[in-house]
Amino acid sequence: MDDKEAARAAVREFLTTRRARVTPSDAGLPSQGPRRRVKGLRREEVALLAGVSPEYYVRLERGQATGPSARVVDAVADVLRLDEDERAHLDRLLAALTPAARRRNRGAAKNLVTPGIRVLLDSMDHLPAMVFNGRFDILAVNTLGYALLAPMYDLPGPPNSARFLFLEEPRARDLFPEWDRMAADVVAMLRIEAGRHPDDPDLIELIGQLATRSIQFRTRWATNDVRAQRAGAKTFRHPLIGEVTLPYETLRIDAAAGQVLTVYTPRPGSPEADAIRLLASWNADNQRHDHWTAGASGRDPDA
Repeated sequence: MDDKEAARAAVREFLTTRRARVTPSDAGLPSQGPRRRVKGLRREEVALLAGVSPEYYVRLERGQATGPSARVVDAVADVLRLDEDERAHLDRLLAALTPAARRRNRGAAKNLVTPGIRVLLDSMDHLPAMVFNGRFDILAVNTLGYALLAPMYDLPGPPNSARFLFLEEPRARDLFPEWDRMAADVVAMLRIEAGRHPDDPDLIELIGQLATRSIQFRTRWATNDVRAQRAGAKTFRHPLIGEVTLPYETLRIDAAAGQVLTVYTPRPGSPEADAIRLLASWNADNQRHDHWTAGASGRDPDA
């Protein structure tokens, strides 16, 4: 499959899955009884509600429409009840149909963490912090971040959150009690990354590996759900500090496209902050100095 065919397939799969989840009653159309065979809306119903011809909507869903106007895309997005993340994802998929956009999208997430970001990580000695790229490779951590994610670092090779979640599922479920929610979020964020960088060979390899080896990943990938990375809270069942729910913030790194700094931010004086202090105390007595503590020590993990 060449680049253009892949871009068309991405549009088709996304719009088809979004159309399937909107029922006629959701859209204010009369139900046609139990004999209705189509799950969700038919293409002609989407066209009717969006104010375009059925022929045009078919071409749009197949990725064959040339330069659809913002008005048309907005109307289709409204009919399909796309949220903000899904609407932005659709824009990226449609833009990727043009050769110029496909060339622009070849730049993939980079692995090089700048010295300034490493200094910033090390300065946060009381908060767990780490740098991810869009493929969920962990590029750098401070000492507390390393201690918090220690089970990931017990495995061979560069740590990757998605691989850990799906290919080391029993361990991942031990570390993350809310595994199902976290797995859905990671797949939805990988979908966005695939829309941004459909030609990234490392991303293609990762998705292929996960799809081949994990039915949990395949099932979630087929839904075509998308979700942008935002602040939130994550629950850990840590072997040293027990079960704790930590709020976190995500900050995009302008100097390196695709990199995100994640910092866990328990409120001072809270039980969660006490748990992190306990982790810091343990870590001070048991620091490990091997290749993948590079993010904390300032060395380049790709060196």
